Amino acid sequence: MNKKIINIAFMGTPEFAVPALSKLSEIEKYNIKAIYTQSDKPFGRKQVLTPPPVKVFAQSKNIPVFQPEKIRKNTEIIDHLKSLDLDFIVVVAYGKILPQSILDIPKLGCINIHGSLLEKYRGAAPIQWAIANGETETGITTMLLDAGMDTGDTLLKESIKIELNDTTETLSKKLSLLGSDLLIKTLDGLLDNSITPIKQDNDKATNAPMINKNDGEIDWSNTSSQIYNKCRAFTPWPSIYTFYNNVTLKVTGCSLITDIPDRSYKDGQVIEINKSGIVVSTGEGNLLLTKVQLSGSKEMNAVDFARGQRLEEGHIFSNVVYC
Repeated sequence: MNKKIINIAFMGTPEFAVPALSKLSEIEKYNIKAIYTQSDKPFGRKQVLTPPPVKVFAQSKNIPVFQPEKIRKNTEIIDHLKSLDLDFIVVVAYGKILPQSILDIPKLGCINIHGSLLEKYRGAAPIQWAIANGETETGITTMLLDAGMDTGDTLLKESIKIELNDTTETLSKKLSLLGSDLLIKTLDGLLDNSITPIKQDNDKATNAPMINKNDGEIDWSNTSSQIYNKCRAFTPWPSIYTFYNNVTLKVTGCSLITDIPDRSYKDGQVIEINKSGIVVSTGEGNLLLTKVQLSGSKEMNAVDFARGQRLEEGHIFSNVVYC
């Protein structure tokens, strides 16, 4: 392609999208003509109206920002995008599904950065579910968007190891940086025709649906590794939680114990309270709770919680609230 300046519209919202946007803005031939992001949202205890990270970055670079509540059947948005003479639309965790009327606008397609190795983990929460399911590897896939949920042709992939202490926060940071580099390789490759899109095999696809609060409820009959993985995946939201005296108790920090467990204990039963935390029996293995938060209270060290609540060895954390 002989065109020196490549016109791009960028669509993204959270911190995960910022490295890709930043990298794109540093390259002279890529001209970011507009940025679309979601609306400002109330944040924190005081519910202060807060702009999304992508908007903050866009404003720092004086790039026009648009925050439409709806894009489907929004003729004003469609007309605006058409007027930009776009080569690409780049989408990174925008949070809205693009209708075909927008997918058809850029000359060279809508390019998406997805936080998994497709076809695995299609959906809204690929990073969380990869950790929750105990995966040891994940990665970034760049793809051409179509009308489906992460079903478009893949372009480039790059894998990364999931460390045992990785959380959604730490892994997201690693993947966002990986994705920013892969995006540039993808755009360059499409421009010089060195990339051939590959159709996905739908039979190999797995899903990563949006997380909801119930996903965080602890089933103490699960293995200690399964509970630990969920803690890594679902902190800070929705967190994993159990019930103590009919009150929700979030577990915001825990670790695995390698000692051979005593199977005379019941699932969810407190085995020991020591200076490191609260040792709890699970369906297989023991788990050390290090930080907890009782509903209506602040997060605290598990030892301080045990002392303040006069928690005793032998107590069994329940899976449900008993009325």
